[in-house]
Amino acid sequence: MSEDATSLPDHWIEAVIEDHIDFIDYRGKTPEKIESGMRLITAKNVKKGFLQLEPREFVDPAIYEDWMTRGIPNKGDVLFTTEAPLGNVAQLDTDEKVVFAQRIIIMQPDPEVLDSTFVKYMLLSGFMQRRIQDKGTGATAKGIKSKLLKKIPLAFPDTVAEQKRIVSILDEAFSAIAKAKENAEKNLANARELFESYLNRVFTQQGPGWQEPEIQEHIEFIDYRGKTPKKIESGMRLITAKNVKKGFLQLKPQEFVDPAIYDEWMTRGIPQKGDVLFTTEAPLGNVAQLDTADKVVFAQRIIIMQPDHEKIDPTFLKFALLSSAMQQRIQDRGTGATAKGIKSKLLKQVPIPFPGSLKEQREHVEVFESLWATRNRLETIYTKKLANLDELKQSLLQKAFTGQLTTQLAEAAL
Repeated sequence: MSEDATSLPDHWIEAVIEDHIDFIDYRGKTPEKIESGMRLITAKNVKKGFLQLEPREFVDPAIYEDWMTRGIPNKGDVLFTTEAPLGNVAQLDTDEKVVFAQRIIIMQPDPEVLDSTFVKYMLLSGFMQRRIQDKGTGATAKGIKSKLLKKIPLAFPDTVAEQKRIVSILDEAFSAIAKAKENAEKNLANARELFESYLNRVFTQQGPGWQEPEIQEHIEFIDYRGKTPKKIESGMRLITAKNVKKGFLQLKPQEFVDPAIYDEWMTRGIPQKGDVLFTTEAPLGNVAQLDTADKVVFAQRIIIMQPDHEKIDPTFLKFALLSSAMQQRIQDRGTGATAKGIKSKLLKQVPIPFPGSLKEQREHVEVFESLWATRNRLETIYTKKLANLDELKQSLLQKAFTGQLTTQLAEAAL
């Protein structure tokens, strides 16, 4: 029952999870994985409302009888992740034998009392997610103990037929929402592709009068990597690699240092507004421009690039480094297994294409910035639409589990 509701609808009943749902719990057991064999399902496969194939992991089929001694899951059983993350919910999507491990509880509702899909939707609803989170423990990765999960209260129609009616309405509504999300995501991808395809075409086709020297020929580096200033609650802005995104400088996280350290700290060079900022690892290859003339302090995985303004326009340099051709050249020179990075001396040797004419560079910049602005505007629109669709989904779940949902309400919402 929703905390916002004052009373149960007619013919709804209250219970706690353990009253009508059995648990099969393989947590704490870790089977040996092999290259191929019987499908292994872990918490990594369980998402919000669906079971994801990736990552595909397998165990030896010969272990099945010895391993699955705590209970045999059936198609349609509800899968619930108890930590990392807490509260993802899906249903088992196959009749084939599968093996479970790692942070999953399998829920088997009494079919005489509860419809399994109804339980899945109920556990995904906002108010049930809040109840689950409230019972969770742990500082870094919140989880929930089985005995606490079993005591969480539920409210549901007293007939499985009515539950199935609600499920049917939600299925239809969510199918329409999924289609709308698919269209929004396609439009978002198209908006990004429009900018990226033009940018890449310019830097791959080039034209007469283009040059391709190494970066170090016309661009100076200011490098504060390896130095870590002491941070304080407020003061002078500190910019790290976490602030540098693909094409823009992000304010968050907002970190600060004591302004008194500026002269002693910034001895390797003073950045200027418009200088190009480049992340050398974690991630490799993010690029932005310094957006302020105020004094700022740099550290952590950033190289500041100062082009010779008689040779290269700084904004053109930013877009050049963002192009897939340059990104590929940079990645090819990167090293490292877990977090790829690039050494300064190797970055300096990367060839960079640009027109010899500053006028032509600035003409390209004008088009780049126009397409970039269009891309960002459309991204804002479609990102908001996706968020609205997620809110609509939660609104429908809220109505469903407070007894308010009817076919007419669902159609009106869509």
